[in-house]
Amino acid sequence: MKVLITDPVADQAVQTLRDAGLQVDVKTDLTPEQLPEAVKGYDVMVVRSATKVTDKVIGAMDTMKLIVRGGVGLDNIDKEAAKKKGIEVTNTPEASSISVAELTIGHMLSLCRHIPRGTSGLKGGKWEKKQLKGCEVFGKTLGLLGVGRIGREVAKRALGLGMKVVAHDPYIKSVEGLNVKLVSLDELLTGSDFISLHLPKTDETAHMLGREQFGKMKEGVRIVNCARGGIIDEGALFEALKSGKVAGAAVDVFEKEPASDNKLFTLDTVICTPHIGASTSEGQGRVGSAVAEKIVNWAKRR
Repeated sequence: MKVLITDPVADQAVQTLRDAGLQVDVKTDLTPEQLPEAVKGYDVMVVRSATKVTDKVIGAMDTMKLIVRGGVGLDNIDKEAAKKKGIEVTNTPEASSISVAELTIGHMLSLCRHIPRGTSGLKGGKWEKKQLKGCEVFGKTLGLLGVGRIGREVAKRALGLGMKVVAHDPYIKSVEGLNVKLVSLDELLTGSDFISLHLPKTDETAHMLGREQFGKMKEGVRIVNCARGGIIDEGALFEALKSGKVAGAAVDVFEKEPASDNKLFTLDTVICTPHIGASTSEGQGRVGSAVAEKIVNWAKRR
């Protein structure tokens, strides 16, 4: 059985697959143009977020039976095209939850205390003490859009910081064991001091936060998005930041990636990272282990 890995995974995961008797080829430098030809002859394909498994790529698959996405979300895979060809698609949503949750909290605190601007200012010879008056998160309300695995991990940490946590998730009926109140979307928008996104990019969630939603938010709200680009209308967010309606935004994901000339980068009220939510040594190790386990268990059933 042949496995093609097109995005980096932990070395130990590759070794686990080989120890299980699988033939593994790691080809992480394939271009989108090369991908359709490269997938031929393989039974299993492993991707992270960089590789786009389009209908054209799936159409070229001749022996593929399983596509595994290491991480959360499946928006870079054409699931309908795969289903039509009888190709199973799965992911490892549990593996990177803690890493993404910690980045979310880090971004939130960085927004409050202007940590990136303070660092760059000092390195540029500036002493902006008076300009960098921040705020506390203690006692503030955090609104979570989506309260699955990652959202719950964020809630635990926010509660530990003394925040009040509300959440909107139409697919969750209760949040057992956590002091999190489930509310309507409008209640979350109007009552939150911070709003953090933890949901997949789908037709339902695309541009879920746009001009209308920003208009309902508190003056001076702060936004954190470590979920997926495209859930927020970046044009509407830019306008809300320029007007001061949104006091700050921390963004790890973008509508177009890699992002190099995004107009959000021109604003001092925006801090950003290049889609590194799961990029910790611990998170990468868990993702790799989960990928290997899923494939080995799948192979045993064949």
